Amino acid sequence: MPSPENRTATGRTAAAEVLRYTAFSTDPRGGNPAGVVLDAAGMTPAEMLATAADVGYSETAFLVPRGDRVDVRYFSPRAEVSFCGHATIASAVAHAERHGPGRLTYATAAGPVEVVTGRADDGSWQATLTSVPPRSAPLGTDDRRDLLAALRWSEDDLDPALPARVAYAGAWHPVLASVTRARLAALDYDGDALGALMARRGWTTVALVWREDALTFHARNPFPPGGVVEDPATGAAAAALGGLLREQGLVTPPATVTVLQGADMGRPSRLTVDVPQDPASGIRVTGSAVALPDGGAGRSGPRP
Repeated sequence: MPSPENRTATGRTAAAEVLRYTAFSTDPRGGNPAGVVLDAAGMTPAEMLATAADVGYSETAFLVPRGDRVDVRYFSPRAEVSFCGHATIASAVAHAERHGPGRLTYATAAGPVEVVTGRADDGSWQATLTSVPPRSAPLGTDDRRDLLAALRWSEDDLDPALPARVAYAGAWHPVLASVTRARLAALDYDGDALGALMARRGWTTVALVWREDALTFHARNPFPPGGVVEDPATGAAAAALGGLLREQGLVTPPATVTVLQGADMGRPSRLTVDVPQDPASGIRVTGSAVALPDGGAGRSGPRP
């Protein structure tokens, strides 16, 4: 596979600079690591995929800035995905550190996503994305059976207060609510079966959640299509969850929901999900991001 490169106007080539950030945490030991290429002009999809595989994180974002508009593509080590929340937050903070805070429009395969960057109260950089309008669909009987079997869950493990559905806010995620925190913690799924089911249905991750209180959720997101067991923080799934909660009347908007993720895998993450009242509006997801100390730039890096 060809080496990742940027082509200059004179025909010379230069290696793409790959940054490594973690999103939804101010601590490099937490959050979800993402690769970031702030100038991917001239890179082919094959080169982007090769770079994402070299980086080894669940997602790498490839940006081509065009003023206040940024064309962006997201690649896991195995395939392109339509939208990735944590790589959006990571890349927006990396851009803000170099160019200052502000507002950008990310042109993604799922549609335009507005991103605003600035400083949090503690001085750390953070970004807020506004998703495309969310929607959901029923989880069919056969898919529900196959999904539970792959997860090694039973119907008794599900919280009937939050109906199982497939939710979208840029990417599709089946959402299952666990009846207990202990069940959520005991994640042990059949990777081959789950990956095959997700490939057939076009699901990006599976959003497994447990509701601690009215506005606090704990989440885990298996991600076999991306070549990792699970994501420590999943902004796209958090946005989809926010849309589902609004659609099903499970929160009273405007509402701010906190999603806690990653603790079970040793990378605690915090996602703030703002659910506007307008049923046609996108969901806002806010998080911090910080550069990883051992991977500020380069063309390859260890898998997490």
